[in-house]
Amino acid sequence: MHMADALVAPAVAGTMYVFSTAAAGYSVRRIRLENDEKKIPVMGVMGAFVFAAQMINFSIPGTGSSGHLCGSVLLSAILGPEAGFLTMIGVLLVQCLLFADGGLLALGANIWNMAFYGCFIGGMLIWKYVTGKRMSRGRIAAASVLGCVLTLQLGAFSVTLETLISGIAELPFTVFLAAMQPIHLVIGLVEGLITAAVLIFIYETRPELLWNYKDTGKKKGRLSYKGVIAVFAVAAVIIGGLLSVFASSNPDGLEWSMERVAGTAELETEGGVYALTDSIQSLTSLLPDYGWGEGESAGGTMVSGIIGGVVVVVLCVAVCFILRFFRRRTDLKKEGKNDEA
Repeated sequence: MHMADALVAPAVAGTMYVFSTAAAGYSVRRIRLENDEKKIPVMGVMGAFVFAAQMINFSIPGTGSSGHLCGSVLLSAILGPEAGFLTMIGVLLVQCLLFADGGLLALGANIWNMAFYGCFIGGMLIWKYVTGKRMSRGRIAAASVLGCVLTLQLGAFSVTLETLISGIAELPFTVFLAAMQPIHLVIGLVEGLITAAVLIFIYETRPELLWNYKDTGKKKGRLSYKGVIAVFAVAAVIIGGLLSVFASSNPDGLEWSMERVAGTAELETEGGVYALTDSIQSLTSLLPDYGWGEGESAGGTMVSGIIGGVVVVVLCVAVCFILRFFRRRTDLKKEGKNDEA
């Protein structure tokens, strides 16, 4: 559901940047209050896992379309909504700048559509209250499917609303909405089942890794904390570096909907802002369209999957340490003022 720059007017794009930045600022404040060092490696590894999983487009039978995991509900169920949101920003930022997946001008909208709903509605509301105080496999499955379906529907609706406000004449609102919602309903159902499988695996192997899990001492994990992290690290390498070459070549839900409504998934842009963001992306996207060198190749996709995962890990861990550094400086200043008093 990565939107290209052509789908948003500069004013709409700027507004969505403001909304997404405000949500990120709130998340940073909350994370600094938690001061949970164990989340640092989990954010990095799970960010890489979601990045790799997003490379696997699965075909939607009978439609000619495909879908892929969004991952925001999954991340928020493990890390909590705030840490999940920041991790999703890291994934989307790497996809945008390094691989030109989604427009730079539209990045604020993509963060809102793909990360905000999943983390703060799918995680903070649906996951928290459906799993409740007595977490079980059934509750996890219900929260996963409901969270993914609802938040993907909200994301798809936001895309159509943003194009309406942007005045994209090629995509009439009602027709575009009628194409977007059903296809993303199917994608949401598939993502919900995949998310449920991953979270139930964690529940059975190391349940305390799940956000909002109440440890009663009755359920024992089958793997160590490091063991579970290692499993997802290996999975990220295998998915991004090997399985990604088998991804469906069909257009994703957004592209498929655009082709049905406008006859094309690539709309033209005019104006200096579009030219500026496009030139910036041209400089930063060293592996455009997840390729290596000229043309498409299986080797290029594998290299892109591994490099992208590593960059996501480095970015997430670096942000965590920066936040800890600034918190330490703030705490030292407070201590100094108290000593003076």
